[in-house]
Amino acid sequence: MNIKRVMIVGTMVVVISFGNSVLNGSVTSASPLARVSTADHRAAEKDALLAALNQSSDEELYEELFEGKSLHDIAAAQGGDIDEVIELQTRQLSQQLDERLRNGSISAKQYQAHQEELKEIVKQSVLTSFG
Repeated sequence: MNIKRVMIVGTMVVVISFGNSVLNGSVTSASPLARVSTADHRAAEKDALLAALNQSSDEELYEELFEGKSLHDIAAAQGGDIDEVIELQTRQLSQQLDERLRNGSISAKQYQAHQEELKEIVKQSVLTSFG
């Protein structure tokens, strides 16, 4: 797997997962991925990520990531459930692919290709440390 791709996807996953609170309510990303549809849904997904990682706050998670730890490292140290993190992030990215397909920003062929590799990319991204 291309490490550059893993790092890009890992960064996207982190921004998607808890970007709303870090960015004070506005999701800003260089990624062409569609935004999650509602603020309530984003809050529930962010809370699910924090729960899966056994983190008490966005700030605590942000600090761990800033120190260069992978999501796997964070979950392992805190007694979190990395499989739940993978499933949550795969589901979030899959929903965004669904939205992009509905909006016509990707073709059915592109959609299928992305869906086929999505879970493996997420698995690799949670294992990647940025330190």
